[in-house]
Amino acid sequence: MEETDEQAGPRAEPRPSWFQRQLPPSPLARSLSVQSILFAIGEGTFITGSAVFFTQIVGLSAAQVGIGLTVAGVASFFFAVPAGKLADKVGTKRIWAIGAGCTALLYLVWPLIHGFAAFLVMMVLLEVVSQAGWSGRGAYTIDIFTREERVQSQAFMRAALNIGFTLGALIGGLALATNSDAVVRAVPILTAVVLMANTFWITRLPDPPAREPVAAEEAVIKPAALKNRAFLALMTGDGVLGTNQVLLNIVIPLWLVEETDAPRVLLAWLFGTNTVMAVLLQVAAARGVDSVARSLRASYISAGFFVLSCAIVLVTHDTIGWLTIFLVWLGHVTVTGAELFQSAGHWGFMSELTDADQRAEYQGAAHIGGTLGSVWAPALFTFLAMEHGALGWVTIASICVVATLTMGPSARAAERYLARHGSAA
Repeated sequence: MEETDEQAGPRAEPRPSWFQRQLPPSPLARSLSVQSILFAIGEGTFITGSAVFFTQIVGLSAAQVGIGLTVAGVASFFFAVPAGKLADKVGTKRIWAIGAGCTALLYLVWPLIHGFAAFLVMMVLLEVVSQAGWSGRGAYTIDIFTREERVQSQAFMRAALNIGFTLGALIGGLALATNSDAVVRAVPILTAVVLMANTFWITRLPDPPAREPVAAEEAVIKPAALKNRAFLALMTGDGVLGTNQVLLNIVIPLWLVEETDAPRVLLAWLFGTNTVMAVLLQVAAARGVDSVARSLRASYISAGFFVLSCAIVLVTHDTIGWLTIFLVWLGHVTVTGAELFQSAGHWGFMSELTDADQRAEYQGAAHIGGTLGSVWAPALFTFLAMEHGALGWVTIASICVVATLTMGPSARAAERYLARHGSAA
């Protein structure tokens, strides 16, 4: 007698293929990943040729470009929390869409900009508008997902950003290859068009869940996010851990060129490896990061990779040939590991340790803490590595270790603060 399906019991669901596991798990996560790609293509196209655009089209010196970027960064630092408060009041998705739309419109103005004063005004406006949009985006992407989905979905979105920036870099590179000022001048127009499409996509996303209205007599005036010193300390430590980007993009490439016998063409392979790892491994690194404890664990793993990278790279001063090439590449791989796990830990902290009623304001506070933890790193890390060699690399690793050790106590204190003053969700 044949056994029926009912007698056989429920059939096991087929195991997803490797390709299926690389795709966002829900329609919303897929939609946000598409948005990430659109944004990154637009921004990546302009960033790739920005140095040429600023010097040949706007007519600036390299020093003036640096000053403009610094002033814009300072404006972003001071505007971060007010922008977050505005997003909490007006609506996170609305502010995100407005910020994205204004950014697109500002890019249309770039071909008309000439001279340092106009450049400075433009950079400040772009940074302030972008900061408002990113505060709204960060809060929206926490509110719209369940706690179980937040970090994993952020990982898919980060992978999508890397894909978009790679495509944008290819487009920008093709524009530069023409050696035509007219083509370079048209690049911000293309960026604006793509960012307009990005803005439209944002407006089509679902609204975040509405919160229950609170009666006036029951309303509680909550302390500002900057009053949460434990959270600020945690984000500052996380910012130090995030200086893996300084090693990745500045210090290791300079070290390769000036202190090793490795060929310069290796730089292309280093950044290619980083891009591939960021696309394929970010989701795996973020898997299971759904609590403060697991966020701390991800941060500790990140610090381990950071220290290992320093230890590997410092010995390449005395190696030769293929051994140097392999070790520099391995040092870049390990610092990419630091990047992947630091990102996962950061998303976990933002999910678990921000007040549900002040989500965007906490995004601004996190930006301030991260800036405090990283703004000094390019100058200091470059000085330590290039002027003091092995001792400098050991010092860089020690700074990372000390900062990471402060994150556990800070995270637990931030948990207690949120339990007293905040609304978790």
